[in-house]
Amino acid sequence: MTRPENIAMTETRLWNRNFIAIAIANFLLFFSLYLLLPLLPLYLRDTFNADKDTIGFILSGYVITALIIRPFGGFIVDSYPRKTVLLVTFALFSIFFVGYIVADTVLVFAIIRCLHGFPFGIVTVANSTVAIDVMPPAKRGEGIGFYGVFNSLAMVIGPSVSMYMYEGGIPASYIFMTALISSAVGFGLNCTLRTRPRERVENKEPVSLDRFFLTRAIPESLMVVFFSFAYGILVTYISIYGRDEVGIESGSGPFFSLLAVGLIAARIISAPQVRKGLLTRNIGFGMTVAIAGFILFLTLRNSLGFYSAALILGIGYGAMCPSFQTSFINMAPNSRRGTANSTYLTSWDLGVGAGLILGGSVAENLSYFHAYCLALAMALIGIVAYFSFIARHYNSNKLLG
Repeated sequence: MTRPENIAMTETRLWNRNFIAIAIANFLLFFSLYLLLPLLPLYLRDTFNADKDTIGFILSGYVITALIIRPFGGFIVDSYPRKTVLLVTFALFSIFFVGYIVADTVLVFAIIRCLHGFPFGIVTVANSTVAIDVMPPAKRGEGIGFYGVFNSLAMVIGPSVSMYMYEGGIPASYIFMTALISSAVGFGLNCTLRTRPRERVENKEPVSLDRFFLTRAIPESLMVVFFSFAYGILVTYISIYGRDEVGIESGSGPFFSLLAVGLIAARIISAPQVRKGLLTRNIGFGMTVAIAGFILFLTLRNSLGFYSAALILGIGYGAMCPSFQTSFINMAPNSRRGTANSTYLTSWDLGVGAGLILGGSVAENLSYFHAYCLALAMALIGIVAYFSFIARHYNSNKLLG
């Protein structure tokens, strides 16, 4: 059997050297991602004259390729030295930013964007799995919450920097270069990680579906899909929606800032509850608050509703997401930790990808407002399913917590 690459067995501090390094690397990884998120719809429209359907297709391609590779990523992370997998995929992820700079047609750009999802799909599994490895077991739920805070910081800083640069007349190539540098620095930080070498795998277990996807967590995966579908529409089209349908110029920067404030505050406040194992309570609370945020977002179509909803939605997703991920970890043995992470992230990407495709299609044929109505509908289906049977399913099938 393979013993997990885990130095947390002898480390009792959450904020140890390894955790700090990988958390900052996580920030830089997602900073490079979020730097491009609000930029790409505008860049594709302004540079290549792409229509809404084309933009939705290109943006969803990245998520779809990440989705395709994620289950294999979990298997690879559980089967090979995790640090090696992390560094190789981190390096590949960084290199792809060069492609955005040299792409001179919408077809080339689309191909590069789609292929970029492959290393992203594995590096996020590897990074989060190694981060969990270096967390003390007693503080794992709390650690996942704080690890996610760095994602939230990237969410607020990345789009704000991106829009400030783009609207200030700085060429998009400079923004792509900034993303490349950020990712490269994150790669360098992960090179400093000190992890215990994994033992050679002997008497390998037969390959089965459960090696690629945590089958016992299928109901929980469906729940994640519903809310990530809504989230994918929310964050991807917010810049165009705010400008074209609400009349707010340059509104995406403050929106992402308030969204991130809510995410960070909720993650920090809910951390003690996660540590106590109150996951279903956190998830239920977060879903309820998120739905309230979507309703406000759709019914009050002005600056007050736009920005207030951002904060409320941040609180909702900030409360539920760490508990989502912890619940997947709690349903898997240590030897399947990579698979558990992969299953959670695959479910998230599946929802986001479907949201991008269907949301873009609805926006093209109706409006972005109707796309956000679809997001609310999916969230409502998710909360009904959760309180009907998924919460009970988790409590019956968890191994930890």
